[in-house]
Amino acid sequence: MNAQTTLITGASSGIGLSLAREFAKHGHDLVLVAPDFTEVQNVAEDIRQTYGVEIHSIGKDLERADSADEIFDELYRAGVQVEILVNNAGLGQRGRFWEIPLEKDISMIRLNIEAVIRMTKCFLPSMLARGHGRILNTASVAGFEPGPLLAVYHATKAFVLSFSEALATELEQTSISVTALCPGPTDTDFFPKADMMATRAFQKANLMAPQDVAKDGYEAVMRGERVTVSGTVNKTLVFARRVMTESAQAKLNQQFYEEVDPSECKRERGELESKAAHDEWVRHSHSD
Repeated sequence: MNAQTTLITGASSGIGLSLAREFAKHGHDLVLVAPDFTEVQNVAEDIRQTYGVEIHSIGKDLERADSADEIFDELYRAGVQVEILVNNAGLGQRGRFWEIPLEKDISMIRLNIEAVIRMTKCFLPSMLARGHGRILNTASVAGFEPGPLLAVYHATKAFVLSFSEALATELEQTSISVTALCPGPTDTDFFPKADMMATRAFQKANLMAPQDVAKDGYEAVMRGERVTVSGTVNKTLVFARRVMTESAQAKLNQQFYEEVDPSECKRERGELESKAAHDEWVRHSHSD
């Protein structure tokens, strides 16, 4: 069991929720952050009853510039010391760049990039003062190559990946680690929110359950790894792209994000996530 208090953004659904459960399973007290306070409070209560950990719930929109400071100040006043920072919140939007409203692009930049910078700026200094800490940033395999039809999203994840690796090097002589978690297509709300339910990426790809991604992320950050690509297929794709030209990578991703024929849209959001949750329940039942 590990009592290191862990702060997770984007914690009310998807990979963030699964990360919250994974950390709680290993005994970590939690600070859960999401835009809707009632939603994150309900998530916290469920996790608290299941795992018996202490949880501090915060409802903040991380697209607002002052949210990171407000979160830090709230926790300081409450005497909560964050040992592990998980910058997980993020969003995407499918479409041709010139057809997507500028406001949507700015939202992606604010949440996927600016919030990561602001949260890290707030919490890293206290880690340095204590001489220990861990940071886990949810990047993506999208950060390794350009993504037509998801151009700004890919660019933001390239930033997160590059930033994480650079910061890890700057912190080499300290006891603080930085890990970039790079999942591929995952069965989360990302797809419906990004208008991608009918794409080849959702309907045809080797989707992962968010629980499996969270397990990989937890193990990687606790080992202090710099970059972890979740899933064997995704590892193979990332490796294969090292020998592909950027133009070929871009074309491949464009095909990946194109829509399939409606008759091929048979996969529903939540199928893999629900199956993984059921399998976990069965394992717990048998162990009890």
